[in-house]
Amino acid sequence: MGAHHHHDPYREAPAQGRALRLGIGGPVGSGKTALTAALCRALRDEFELAVVTNDIYTTEDADFLRREAVLAADRITAVRTGACPHTAIRDDISANLDAVEELEERHGRTLDLVIVESGGDNLTALFSRGLADAQIFVLDVAGGDDVPRKGGLGVAAADLLVVNKTDLAPLVGSDLEVMARDAARVRDGGPVAFTSLRERPDAPEVTGWLRGVLREWAGRQAVTT
Repeated sequence: MGAHHHHDPYREAPAQGRALRLGIGGPVGSGKTALTAALCRALRDEFELAVVTNDIYTTEDADFLRREAVLAADRITAVRTGACPHTAIRDDISANLDAVEELEERHGRTLDLVIVESGGDNLTALFSRGLADAQIFVLDVAGGDDVPRKGGLGVAAADLLVVNKTDLAPLVGSDLEVMARDAARVRDGGPVAFTSLRERPDAPEVTGWLRGVLREWAGRQAVTT
């Protein structure tokens, strides 16, 4: 992966002593909130976590995560973007940065990971590196097996591409082998995880990748302190 510079979330040394910021983006209905919930459940006993959700007008995703009690309520906050979600994760990131920093202040320096979940957006939606140190882009097979082939910055440049809802592939006529081949080509060999949260609610492929990212982040923090 080191040869593919656009897949490297660690180009700059991390700010001393702060949490890793992970962006999760993808189209409407791809399973971003469900994946966020799965990551919180899988990692909350190992790491100190917090979440920022983005919706255009509501706080629906944050409300869902609180209702599911994936984390304590004071670790989940919502940003209302009032416009296309990508503007708040790429163009004017101030509301999200304020939300992240408020969570960090509230919990001191104890946080290991802050997940910033984007609202549903198109295939070009990518987080600013000023907001996210690493980013996951989520597709679902119901969108069609040609979606990875279409590329787009989100698909091509995210640090991990997640193809979700693989259990639906036979029902919607999507060929997972085609999706894997196209994704590998568009992403120049960058990592791709195929998930079914219905069959594997702990999302082991994604949590495994994220544990590695967190380990590397912690190692780099130790070097810079």
